[in-house]
Amino acid sequence: MTSALYDVPGPRARARNRVFGLLATVGIVALIGFVGYRFWATGQFESTKWEWLLYKDLQLQLIAALGATLSAFVVAALLALVFGLLFAIARLSQRWWLRTPAFAIVEFCRAIPLVVMIFFLFYAAPQTGLTLGVFWSLVVSLTLYNGSVLAEVFRAGVVSVPRGQREAAYALGLRKGQVTRAVLLPQAVRAMLPTIVSQLVVLLKDTALGFLITYQELLYEARYLGGLAEFGRPIIPTALVIGAVYITLCTALSSLAGHLERRSRRSGRALPTPDVRLVTAAELAT
Repeated sequence: MTSALYDVPGPRARARNRVFGLLATVGIVALIGFVGYRFWATGQFESTKWEWLLYKDLQLQLIAALGATLSAFVVAALLALVFGLLFAIARLSQRWWLRTPAFAIVEFCRAIPLVVMIFFLFYAAPQTGLTLGVFWSLVVSLTLYNGSVLAEVFRAGVVSVPRGQREAAYALGLRKGQVTRAVLLPQAVRAMLPTIVSQLVVLLKDTALGFLITYQELLYEARYLGGLAEFGRPIIPTALVIGAVYITLCTALSSLAGHLERRSRRSGRALPTPDVRLVTAAELAT
Protein backbone atom coordinates (compact mmCIF):
# COMPACT_ATOMS: atom_id res chain seq x y z
CA MET A 1 0.00 0.00 0.00
CA THR A 2 1.36 3.39 -0.97
CA SER A 3 0.79 6.76 0.60
CA ALA A 4 -0.48 9.86 -1.15
CA LEU A 5 2.36 11.86 0.37
CA TYR A 6 5.36 9.57 -0.05
CA ASP A 7 6.31 6.11 -1.25
CA VAL A 8 6.56 3.22 1.19
CA PRO A 9 10.23 2.99 2.28
CA GLY A 10 12.20 0.06 0.99
CA PRO A 11 14.58 -2.21 2.95
CA ARG A 12 17.46 0.27 2.89
CA ALA A 13 15.24 3.18 3.89
CA ARG A 14 13.71 1.18 6.75
CA ALA A 15 17.18 0.23 7.99
CA ARG A 16 18.26 3.88 7.80
CA ASN A 17 15.14 4.98 9.67
CA ARG A 18 15.83 2.42 12.40
CA VAL A 19 19.38 3.74 12.77
CA PHE A 20 18.12 7.34 12.98
CA GLY A 21 15.46 6.33 15.50
CA LEU A 22 18.04 4.52 17.63
CA LEU A 23 20.39 7.53 17.55
CA ALA A 24 17.55 9.89 18.47
CA THR A 25 16.54 7.62 21.38
CA VAL A 26 20.11 7.44 22.66
CA GLY A 27 20.40 11.23 22.37
CA ILE A 28 17.18 11.82 24.31
CA VAL A 29 18.18 9.35 27.04
CA ALA A 30 21.62 10.96 27.26
CA LEU A 31 20.05 14.43 27.57
CA ILE A 32 17.70 13.28 30.33
CA GLY A 33 20.58 11.60 32.10
CA PHE A 34 22.71 14.75 31.90
CA VAL A 35 19.90 16.91 33.28
CA GLY A 36 19.32 14.41 36.09
CA TYR A 37 23.02 14.36 36.88
CA ARG A 38 23.18 18.15 37.05
CA PHE A 39 20.19 18.17 39.39
CA TRP A 40 21.93 15.61 41.62
CA ALA A 41 25.29 17.40 41.47
CA THR A 42 23.74 20.73 42.50
CA GLY A 43 21.78 19.18 45.37
CA GLN A 44 18.30 19.50 43.92
CA PHE A 45 17.34 16.04 45.24
CA GLU A 46 18.38 16.75 48.82
CA SER A 47 15.65 16.23 51.39
CA THR A 48 15.88 19.83 52.57
CA LYS A 49 14.63 21.17 49.24
CA TRP A 50 11.65 18.79 49.26
CA GLU A 51 10.75 19.07 52.92
CA TRP A 52 8.24 21.84 52.24
CA LEU A 53 5.86 19.23 50.83
CA LEU A 54 5.42 17.79 54.34
CA TYR A 55 3.99 20.99 55.88
CA LYS A 56 0.21 21.11 56.05
CA ASP A 57 -0.03 24.90 55.69
CA LEU A 58 2.02 24.85 52.49
CA GLN A 59 -0.05 21.95 51.18
CA LEU A 60 -3.24 23.91 51.82
CA GLN A 61 -1.77 26.95 50.05
CA LEU A 62 -0.90 24.77 47.07
CA ILE A 63 -4.41 23.31 46.99
CA ALA A 64 -5.91 26.80 47.19
CA ALA A 65 -3.73 27.90 44.28
CA LEU A 66 -4.88 24.85 42.31
CA GLY A 67 -8.48 25.79 43.06
CA ALA A 68 -7.87 29.34 41.83
CA THR A 69 -6.35 28.02 38.61
CA LEU A 70 -9.27 25.67 38.01
CA SER A 71 -11.81 28.40 38.81
CA ALA A 72 -10.32 30.76 36.25
CA PHE A 73 -10.07 27.95 33.71
CA VAL A 74 -13.64 26.67 34.09
CA VAL A 75 -15.26 30.12 33.92
CA ALA A 76 -13.06 31.27 31.02
CA ALA A 77 -13.52 27.99 29.11
CA LEU A 78 -17.32 28.15 29.33
CA LEU A 79 -17.41 31.80 28.31
CA ALA A 80 -14.90 31.22 25.50
CA LEU A 81 -16.98 28.35 24.08
CA VAL A 82 -20.12 30.49 24.13
CA PHE A 83 -18.23 33.45 22.66
CA GLY A 84 -16.73 31.29 19.92
CA LEU A 85 -20.05 29.67 19.01
CA LEU A 86 -21.95 32.97 18.83
CA PHE A 87 -19.32 34.75 16.78
CA ALA A 88 -18.88 31.77 14.48
CA ILE A 89 -22.61 31.86 13.73
CA ALA A 90 -22.41 35.63 13.23
CA ARG A 91 -19.50 35.24 10.82
CA LEU A 92 -21.49 32.69 8.82
CA SER A 93 -24.51 34.97 8.63
CA GLN A 94 -25.70 36.25 5.25
CA ARG A 95 -26.36 39.69 6.75
CA TRP A 96 -23.33 41.93 6.22
CA TRP A 97 -24.18 44.17 9.17
CA LEU A 98 -23.81 41.12 11.44
CA ARG A 99 -20.97 39.38 9.61
CA THR A 100 -18.65 42.39 9.28
CA PRO A 101 -18.57 43.49 12.97
CA ALA A 102 -18.13 39.84 14.03
CA PHE A 103 -15.17 39.52 11.66
CA ALA A 104 -13.60 42.73 12.99
CA ILE A 105 -14.01 41.73 16.66
CA VAL A 106 -12.63 38.22 16.13
CA GLU A 107 -9.61 39.42 14.19
CA PHE A 108 -8.94 42.22 16.70
CA CYS A 109 -9.06 39.86 19.70
CA ARG A 110 -6.83 37.34 17.93
CA ALA A 111 -4.26 39.99 17.04
CA ILE A 112 -3.84 41.46 20.52
CA PRO A 113 -1.29 39.53 22.66
CA LEU A 114 -2.92 37.99 25.69
CA VAL A 115 -0.47 39.64 28.10
CA VAL A 116 -1.27 43.07 26.65
CA MET A 117 -4.98 42.39 27.05
CA ILE A 118 -4.55 41.32 30.68
CA PHE A 119 -2.46 44.40 31.48
CA PHE A 120 -4.95 46.71 29.75
CA LEU A 121 -7.99 45.35 31.61
CA PHE A 122 -6.25 45.35 34.99
CA TYR A 123 -4.18 48.54 34.86
CA ALA A 124 -5.63 50.78 32.13
CA ALA A 125 -9.36 50.00 32.26
CA PRO A 126 -9.80 51.34 35.84
CA GLN A 127 -8.69 54.76 34.61
CA THR A 128 -11.78 54.80 32.39
CA GLY A 129 -14.06 53.84 35.27
CA LEU A 130 -14.15 50.09 34.48
CA THR A 131 -12.73 48.08 37.39
CA LEU A 132 -12.85 44.33 36.89
CA GLY A 133 -10.56 43.12 39.63
CA VAL A 134 -7.85 40.48 39.41
CA PHE A 135 -10.05 37.47 38.70
CA TRP A 136 -12.26 38.99 36.03
CA SER A 137 -9.39 40.82 34.33
CA LEU A 138 -7.78 37.42 33.77
CA VAL A 139 -11.01 35.62 32.87
CA VAL A 140 -12.24 38.27 30.42
CA SER A 141 -8.83 38.36 28.71
CA LEU A 142 -8.76 34.57 28.39
CA THR A 143 -12.32 34.59 27.09
CA LEU A 144 -11.72 37.20 24.41
CA TYR A 145 -8.48 35.72 23.14
CA ASN A 146 -9.35 32.02 23.21
CA GLY A 147 -12.98 32.67 22.26
CA SER A 148 -11.87 34.42 19.08
CA VAL A 149 -9.67 31.43 18.20
CA LEU A 150 -12.54 29.03 18.91
CA ALA A 151 -14.80 31.16 16.72
CA GLU A 152 -12.49 30.47 13.79
CA VAL A 153 -12.37 26.79 14.73
CA PHE A 154 -16.17 26.52 14.74
CA ARG A 155 -16.48 28.49 11.51
CA ALA A 156 -13.89 26.34 9.75
CA GLY A 157 -15.62 23.20 11.02
CA VAL A 158 -19.00 24.30 9.66
CA VAL A 159 -17.49 25.28 6.31
CA SER A 160 -15.73 21.92 6.08
CA VAL A 161 -19.02 20.00 6.16
CA PRO A 162 -19.75 18.80 2.60
CA ARG A 163 -22.14 20.95 0.61
CA GLY A 164 -24.47 18.01 0.12
CA GLN A 165 -25.39 18.01 3.81
CA ARG A 166 -26.56 21.60 3.58
CA GLU A 167 -28.40 21.11 0.29
CA ALA A 168 -30.20 18.00 1.58
CA ALA A 169 -31.39 19.88 4.66
CA TYR A 170 -32.63 22.83 2.56
CA ALA A 171 -34.43 20.37 0.28
CA LEU A 172 -36.36 19.13 3.30
CA GLY A 173 -37.62 22.67 3.96
CA LEU A 174 -35.41 23.57 6.90
CA ARG A 175 -34.50 27.20 7.49
CA LYS A 176 -30.89 28.40 7.67
CA GLY A 177 -30.90 28.50 11.46
CA GLN A 178 -32.27 24.97 11.66
CA VAL A 179 -29.72 23.73 9.15
CA THR A 180 -26.86 25.26 11.12
CA ARG A 181 -28.13 24.06 14.49
CA ALA A 182 -29.36 20.55 13.57
CA VAL A 183 -27.07 19.52 10.72
CA LEU A 184 -23.88 21.54 10.46
CA LEU A 185 -22.85 22.33 14.04
CA PRO A 186 -23.09 18.76 15.43
CA GLN A 187 -20.85 17.45 12.66
CA ALA A 188 -18.50 20.43 12.90
CA VAL A 189 -18.09 20.05 16.67
CA ARG A 190 -17.27 16.37 16.31
CA ALA A 191 -14.79 17.02 13.51
CA MET A 192 -13.18 19.92 15.39
CA LEU A 193 -13.16 18.24 18.84
CA PRO A 194 -9.37 17.62 18.87
CA THR A 195 -8.73 21.27 17.95
CA ILE A 196 -11.22 22.50 20.55
CA VAL A 197 -9.56 20.39 23.25
CA SER A 198 -6.12 21.65 22.18
CA GLN A 199 -7.29 25.25 22.53
CA LEU A 200 -8.79 24.52 25.95
CA VAL A 201 -5.44 23.07 27.00
CA VAL A 202 -3.82 26.31 25.84
CA LEU A 203 -6.38 28.25 27.88
CA LEU A 204 -5.58 26.16 30.95
CA LYS A 205 -1.87 26.89 30.62
CA ASP A 206 -2.54 30.58 29.93
CA THR A 207 -4.09 30.94 33.39
CA ALA A 208 -0.46 31.01 34.60
CA LEU A 209 -0.24 34.55 33.24
CA GLY A 210 -2.43 35.61 36.13
CA PHE A 211 0.64 35.83 38.36
CA LEU A 212 1.58 39.01 36.46
CA ILE A 213 -1.38 40.77 38.07
CA THR A 214 -0.96 39.00 41.45
CA TYR A 215 -3.69 36.43 40.86
CA GLN A 216 -2.83 33.69 43.35
CA GLU A 217 -2.81 30.68 41.03
CA LEU A 218 -0.25 27.88 40.74
CA LEU A 219 2.60 29.86 39.23
CA TYR A 220 2.16 32.66 41.77
CA GLU A 221 2.30 30.09 44.57
CA ALA A 222 5.33 28.41 42.97
CA ARG A 223 7.14 31.74 42.94
CA TYR A 224 6.46 32.11 46.65
CA LEU A 225 7.43 28.54 47.57
CA GLY A 226 10.58 28.67 45.46
CA GLY A 227 11.83 31.64 47.44
CA LEU A 228 11.55 30.11 50.93
CA ALA A 229 15.03 30.44 52.44
CA GLU A 230 14.36 27.94 55.25
CA PHE A 231 14.10 25.19 52.63
CA GLY A 232 17.13 26.28 50.63
CA ARG A 233 15.08 28.22 48.05
CA PRO A 234 13.67 25.11 46.31
CA ILE A 235 13.05 26.73 42.93
CA ILE A 236 13.66 23.62 40.81
CA PRO A 237 11.75 21.17 43.08
CA THR A 238 8.82 23.59 43.16
CA ALA A 239 8.93 23.97 39.38
CA LEU A 240 8.94 20.17 38.98
CA VAL A 241 5.91 19.79 41.25
CA ILE A 242 3.95 22.58 39.56
CA GLY A 243 4.91 21.23 36.13
CA ALA A 244 3.65 17.78 37.13
CA VAL A 245 0.35 19.33 38.25
CA TYR A 246 -0.10 21.12 34.91
CA ILE A 247 0.77 17.95 32.97
CA THR A 248 -1.78 16.00 35.02
CA LEU A 249 -4.50 18.60 34.41
CA CYS A 250 -3.86 18.76 30.66
CA THR A 251 -3.75 14.97 30.38
CA ALA A 252 -7.00 14.67 32.34
CA LEU A 253 -8.67 17.21 30.05
CA SER A 254 -7.57 15.35 26.92
CA SER A 255 -8.65 12.02 28.42
CA LEU A 256 -12.07 13.45 29.30
CA ALA A 257 -12.57 14.65 25.73
CA GLY A 258 -11.59 11.24 24.37
CA HIS A 259 -13.99 9.54 26.79
CA LEU A 260 -16.87 11.78 25.74
CA GLU A 261 -16.18 11.08 22.07
CA ARG A 262 -16.07 7.31 22.61
CA ARG A 263 -19.22 7.42 24.72
CA SER A 264 -21.12 9.38 22.08
CA ARG A 265 -20.13 6.84 19.45
CA ARG A 266 -21.24 3.91 21.60
CA SER A 267 -24.57 5.56 22.43
CA GLY A 268 -25.27 6.24 18.77
CA ARG A 269 -25.91 9.93 19.32
CA ALA A 270 -22.91 11.05 17.33
CA LEU A 271 -23.43 11.71 13.66
CA PRO A 272 -21.33 9.80 11.15
CA THR A 273 -18.40 11.52 9.54
CA PRO A 274 -19.49 14.14 6.97
CA ASP A 275 -17.99 12.35 4.00
CA VAL A 276 -19.85 9.06 4.55
CA ARG A 277 -23.43 9.90 3.59
CA LEU A 278 -26.06 12.63 3.52
CA VAL A 279 -28.49 13.35 6.29
CA THR A 280 -31.81 11.69 5.59
CA ALA A 281 -35.28 12.87 6.50
CA ALA A 282 -35.73 10.08 9.03
CA GLU A 283 -32.56 11.11 10.88
CA LEU A 284 -33.61 14.75 11.00
CA ALA A 285 -36.98 13.69 12.38
CA THR A 286 -35.27 11.83 15.24
